[in-house]
Amino acid sequence: MGKTIVIALGGNAIKRAEEEGTAEQQLRNVKITCKHILEIIKRGYRVVITHGNGPQVGNLLIQQEEASKLVPPQPLDILGAMTQGQIGYMLQQTLINYLREEKLNIPVATIVTQVLVDKDDPDFNNPSKPVGPFYTRKEAEKLIEEKGYIIKKVKPGEKAYRRVVPSPDPIEIIEKDVIKMLVDAGFIVIASGGGGIPVIDQNGQLRGVEAVIDKDLAGERLAEIVDADIFLILTDVEKVKLNFRKPNEKDLDKLTIAEAEKYLEEGHFLPGSMEPKVKACIRFLKAGGEKAIITSLDKAVEALEGKTGTHFYKA
Repeated sequence: MGKTIVIALGGNAIKRAEEEGTAEQQLRNVKITCKHILEIIKRGYRVVITHGNGPQVGNLLIQQEEASKLVPPQPLDILGAMTQGQIGYMLQQTLINYLREEKLNIPVATIVTQVLVDKDDPDFNNPSKPVGPFYTRKEAEKLIEEKGYIIKKVKPGEKAYRRVVPSPDPIEIIEKDVIKMLVDAGFIVIASGGGGIPVIDQNGQLRGVEAVIDKDLAGERLAEIVDADIFLILTDVEKVKLNFRKPNEKDLDKLTIAEAEKYLEEGHFLPGSMEPKVKACIRFLKAGGEKAIITSLDKAVEALEGKTGTHFYKA
């Protein structure tokens, strides 16, 4: 077996921004995504997968509110568990079907994953994680007034606003031992979906909290526990950029830890978007990882071959 790679899938791997998010649309996107993952598997990599859940958990939040007079609304940690099952099911089934077509006898398993956070994490007081659909400024102002949402501008453009919820820093993956055991046994494991279900330790007992953990930061914790060689973050841009969407925009091909930390400090990367991805890459390298890469889904194989993407190195 070759090198171990943790693949962190962005939201566009499951639901694209212009889509409604029907089951058919999401499954179609998952099939495209899994074709790329299959090519990585066929190249001999030991693959571990994690994924975002922002659009899905945001839609579930809307469903809870709109149907609250008919059925009891569920808290955010329960919605996180629901989306882990939903997305894990689609990825798992599709990968199994593709592996059967290729006559590759590799078992696939999705693990419902809890992630420990600090109950005093500052993000509980200043929410930062975008969930759900994008809004115009007018739509955002209406939702703030009518529903009391906390909404922030998360990107340039007209539809630039999204609801934000607390996003505490991931400390530890609760199911780390079983995940490591399955990976070592040769399973393709899908874990820590949506950043994991956020839990706190309350007098020795685990308890879910109202939050959504960033999937890239949690994916880095996952990469640590499986002793990954490579951490591959797949998003909607081919390379990390300086001065994003400005006249002096510049692609970054390679970054050392020192360079990445310098650009972070200078505020080049958007919070809730590229910033946590770059932070996750830095953490992975500092924890002993060999290489981290950020690129677009359709360039995943090319990036692993060193032909594109932004590659992070220790020095």
